[in-house]
Amino acid sequence: MRIEDKINTRYACKNLALEVKDIDSKEGIVSGYFASFDTLDSDMDVIIKGAFKKSIQERGPLSAGNRKIAHLRNHDWDRQIGKILELDEDEKGLRFVSKMGRSTEGNDALLDYQDGILREHSIGFNYIGDKVKFVEESEYADQGHFDIFEVKLWEGSGVTFGSNSLTPVLDAAKSSGDYDELLGKIHILEESFIKALKNGKGTDGRLENIEMRFKQIQQLRDSLITKEPFDKNTLKENKPNLEQEKKKLFLNLILNS
Repeated sequence: MRIEDKINTRYACKNLALEVKDIDSKEGIVSGYFASFDTLDSDMDVIIKGAFKKSIQERGPLSAGNRKIAHLRNHDWDRQIGKILELDEDEKGLRFVSKMGRSTEGNDALLDYQDGILREHSIGFNYIGDKVKFVEESEYADQGHFDIFEVKLWEGSGVTFGSNSLTPVLDAAKSSGDYDELLGKIHILEESFIKALKNGKGTDGRLENIEMRFKQIQQLRDSLITKEPFDKNTLKENKPNLEQEKKKLFLNLILNS
């Protein structure tokens, strides 16, 4: 992607595998990282420390502005799940501390954090034209990368692995031929779904949502074996042949060992 294409992106989202740091169930407090520094991501971007400084000053929890940086679920502005109490940069990345709301959305999100269903975070932001630099002689990638010195940050979101962009994740795994890390994440997430369904806490809507996402992640796992396209909307069922059944049996033995 060219710098011009990045700058013209109306609203960019960047998903990073940063798990929750701490959960205080009694107080409804969740802490962790929305983003990390000096790490190459799938957009060939490397966020440099200081990139969020201006946004925090203008819209952080201690700012005088009315429109604060929000804590959302899946970048949905109709699903604000908590209020950010602390937001700052440390050596690792963009650190946050949030108190989950008393609403149904907030309570369900806290339960999902506890059960390990909300386990990663993502940011919603705008690139800034003169704050993006292409580095041709890159220490991160042979084809070069983009240093991101500043962004306009709007929100940080709790996300479930596989819930928003399963197909690109699957395609990346297939193109590289390396499924180990992806299968490990799938196994952990499946265990989280099973735990949540057994606990049966939260609203009926939450449990129905978990059940549907459980089916999605199971289909993703099967797609890795059958090498057939994953369709998160239809959740289509394909009739496997004998060889596919053998592969599924083998993977299940690995995942359940």
